[in-house]
Amino acid sequence: MAIEIKAPVFPESVADGTIATWHKSIGESIARDEVICDIETDKVVLEVVAPADGQLSAFVKQEGDTVLSNELIAHFEAGQSTSTSTVTQQVEKTSSQTHAGATAVVERSQPVVQDQAPSVRKALTETGLDANTISGTGRGGRITKEDVVNHQATPAPVAAPQITITEHASSSTGRIEKRVPMTRLRKRVAERLLAATQQTAMLTTFNEVNMKPIMDIRKQYKDVFEKRHGARLGFMSFFVKAVTEALKRYPAVNASIDGEDIVYHGYYDIGVAVSSERGLVVPVLRDTDRMSYAEVESGIRSYAGKARDGKLAIEEMTGGTFTITNGGTFGSLLSTPILNQPQTAILGMHKIQDRPMAVDGQVVILPMMYLALSYDHRMIDGKEAVGFLVTVKELLEEPAKLILDL
Repeated sequence: MAIEIKAPVFPESVADGTIATWHKSIGESIARDEVICDIETDKVVLEVVAPADGQLSAFVKQEGDTVLSNELIAHFEAGQSTSTSTVTQQVEKTSSQTHAGATAVVERSQPVVQDQAPSVRKALTETGLDANTISGTGRGGRITKEDVVNHQATPAPVAAPQITITEHASSSTGRIEKRVPMTRLRKRVAERLLAATQQTAMLTTFNEVNMKPIMDIRKQYKDVFEKRHGARLGFMSFFVKAVTEALKRYPAVNASIDGEDIVYHGYYDIGVAVSSERGLVVPVLRDTDRMSYAEVESGIRSYAGKARDGKLAIEEMTGGTFTITNGGTFGSLLSTPILNQPQTAILGMHKIQDRPMAVDGQVVILPMMYLALSYDHRMIDGKEAVGFLVTVKELLEEPAKLILDL
């Protein structure tokens, strides 16, 4: 039974996506719910799974092609595999339709690559290598993209014609370089960060906080907390709750600019910047004023795991009225975080470091952290920005006030 494979329905905030990887080849046996394709958007990577047991019969979209919401990307045949000749005809037909006027990627004189992934055919075309000279290490002796790259890197016994290399290149001095296309997520991050610096009157104010009171609480109650709530007691829950309380006192910091209007938000959705292999993502904790410390810790831990595995949903990263980023996890002592538009402020946490401090006329060694608040000066005055940051500092240094709502 023939089935059309389509791209997922994208949310309104996502215009299109790109075919990142075809995990399955034409004619390869596929089990129901196996991942057959990754579609990369400017926010997340979406997985397309097999609707039934069967095999792909034809690609409509190749790796690197742009796809729209619910657009046809491949044809699927449910049931037993089709014959090699039928698959070959379908691949050649799809290739000629998709790339009209171009030389067909798959030729009858090279049956060894007729059932390989588009990335393999592309690599063979770009390198000019003959597939019949390459030993395949994939399933059933199929050639993989790595086989092509490794074969190309092996010195040839005779002079080979000059070829064009896209991912690996060497200069005249013999030093190796690698050229890798920027992912859609990285492109989007770059665009947003550049826009923030060009379209806002961004300014940063700094302060420092004594982390000893919070560290003492964690040391005393971390085991009991984890046993009761099933979550570790970290620093982020204190920062999220302190920021939420400070936002209540300074509504302008929780606002955003929409054209010539100022939008004051009556809720507190805190984004927590998380670094992943694909780039920086900012999942959002909703209604933090209603969340307990345990719920904050569990939420952050869940988001961190999803970011690591590439499982964050678009809805989990949409919105947000304020953002917290923690460069201290990488050892940063001080930085100026960039605004996450359309938000008007962002708080930067940093490394905790023991420093000599003057306390009641005495020099005391204390675990100190620098805080940085970047804000849009079009919306927030210096007085409000400093007042907000001082409030966060005071609540962190006297966590009893934070817990008792004082």
